[in-house]
Amino acid sequence: MEILIVAFLVILSACFSGLTLGFFSLNLTSLERKMKLGDERAKKIYPVRKNGNLLLCTLLLGNVAVNSAMSIFLGNIATGLVAGLVSTMLIVVFGEILPQAIFSRFALTLGAKSVWLVKLFIFLLYPIAYPLSYTLDKALGEELATIFSKKEIEEIIRYHEDSEESVIDEDEERILLGALRFSDLTAEMVATPRPVVFMVPSDTVISAEFLATIKDKAFTRIPVFNKKNPEDIQGIIIIRDLLGIDTAANIQANDILRSDFLSIKKEIKLDDLLNHFLANKKHIACLYNEFQTFVGIVTLEDILEEILKTEILDEGDIVKDMRQLAAKLVKKDLLS
Repeated sequence: MEILIVAFLVILSACFSGLTLGFFSLNLTSLERKMKLGDERAKKIYPVRKNGNLLLCTLLLGNVAVNSAMSIFLGNIATGLVAGLVSTMLIVVFGEILPQAIFSRFALTLGAKSVWLVKLFIFLLYPIAYPLSYTLDKALGEELATIFSKKEIEEIIRYHEDSEESVIDEDEERILLGALRFSDLTAEMVATPRPVVFMVPSDTVISAEFLATIKDKAFTRIPVFNKKNPEDIQGIIIIRDLLGIDTAANIQANDILRSDFLSIKKEIKLDDLLNHFLANKKHIACLYNEFQTFVGIVTLEDILEEILKTEILDEGDIVKDMRQLAAKLVKKDLLS
């Protein structure tokens, strides 16, 4: 009879130990996320797991009580030394290592199937466990939510893409990482620098030669600056406005320019600039430094390229990276 009791106590010890590790390896944030995604296992576990201190006190009290009782019964079967060695082996191997190894791998599934047992333990030990858990609640407050930093989320994404069991592919990894990083970049870091910006003075005549130049450049929007003050960008020529224009009418750039652009500081973050683009229905922004000097342009396409982490090239693009071209031109000027 005593051997049967010891065996039963070992099973109880394994339950308490495994349930403790299993339930507390499932944080509330993860369970809430799984519940929103319709996971029925999380829905079963969450009502019990949300009262973390009560659950902790119940399982630990039960585990300690069972292990103590096991030592007492083993003391009646064998001598003190033998009883100590046997109880240690039973508790460590069958009461701790095996159940924790199993529950750590299948916490969600086993937790959902054993919720009824946990509720039974809470009911039986409630008179002792509740006062302890109430004290912990008042002393420590609510359980802290699990919040990941950007760097941690990036590592999670990389890990999932590298895992054979994940459905995240290489393209999704690139876009997700780009979306996480682009808000840390400033407009100046992705801008087309002034040395390679194709722009024209406001008194430029829309002639056949000018249209031929536009065709070669293949830009869809062209900044127009004040001839007397090159830092003063007055507007943008949109190429579709040149369709059907009479080149013999002596029309100048300032006659057809639009104010479809933003004037911004070069330090603005890309996420803020994207919001400005969307709110104002603009596609191009002119950058200025602290001295109100024009330093370059940023387009909506530039921001999308940072999110997608790839160059967006259309049929007319000749240069892949305008920033590299600007650096080469500046270097050439310095050496000449």
